[in-house]
Amino acid sequence: MPMIQISQTPGLTAEQKRAVIAAVTTAYADAAGKDPSKVWVTITEVPRENWGVGGVPLG
Repeated sequence: MPMIQISQTPGLTAEQKRAVIAAVTTAYADAAGKDPSKVWVTITEVPRENWGVGGVPLG
């Protein structure tokens, strides 16, 4: 079973998370020829202070 992991800063609503999970599942299943019911998607919310870009913390 394929598993897609998304890490992002907090902020999406539950409805937006459902939409992201559905869209990512469909896109992967279509591109890879997989059964969408076998595709796992996780969203991990990481606080901004735990991210850094170019050596600079976001939070």
